[in-house]
Amino acid sequence: MRIASCALAAMLLAGGFHTQASAQPAEPSAADLVAKNLAARGGGAALAALKSVSLEGRLVFPGGFELTYNEVRAGGGVRVDAALQGLALVQAYDGKGTGWRINPFEGRKDAEPMSDDEARSFADTAPIAGVLLSAASDGSAVTYLGREDFDGTNCYKLKVAQKDGDEFVYLIDPDSMLEVKITETRKLRGTVQVSESELGDYEAVGGVMFPMSIETGPQGASQRQRVIIAKASANPAAPASLFASPSK
Repeated sequence: MRIASCALAAMLLAGGFHTQASAQPAEPSAADLVAKNLAARGGGAALAALKSVSLEGRLVFPGGFELTYNEVRAGGGVRVDAALQGLALVQAYDGKGTGWRINPFEGRKDAEPMSDDEARSFADTAPIAGVLLSAASDGSAVTYLGREDFDGTNCYKLKVAQKDGDEFVYLIDPDSMLEVKITETRKLRGTVQVSESELGDYEAVGGVMFPMSIETGPQGASQRQRVIIAKASANPAAPASLFASPSK
């Protein structure tokens, strides 16, 4: 009887372990996480209705050096103006493969073309939806990499591998399902460069969530530049000429 009782107890215990293990939630797929991120951003309808966006605020460099900041995205194009005392650093991508800049802080007042690598890099900032939510339409592959701690939060980790070889690794907050960190790995001028961006203070712009605070710098750097958005507008006027190089 004792042997039988022990055997029965062992079976019940094993059954309990089996029931507990089977009750563990399954890990989500990349598609599940992208869908939840889309919903958290505002949903497909809100994104489709947002044809252009303007973000205004400050660009703060390490040490406290500040410039005014204005970013406009529309139709696959993006333009950033960062100004100080009447001098404006302009960087733009026209949505058709051409990037250009004007940098008066280096004594250049005329528009100069970006290199192909620089233009490709800047073009990734153009989509209103962002790289992650644009992956399905541009042929990029999205992979779920498990979990990673970020400031005490066990975040979901997604990798976007673009067709040109550039990679973006996103950390998604499990509560808000919004991006809190992006690590970019890309090749610029023949050299692999890795940068990190931390995103926060999300607010709705035309029903779509955007980070109002972004800190960016090389991976591992102790000091980073920060963009702080104070005003955002949905569907402002943004003609194609705004993104086109004045030298053409």
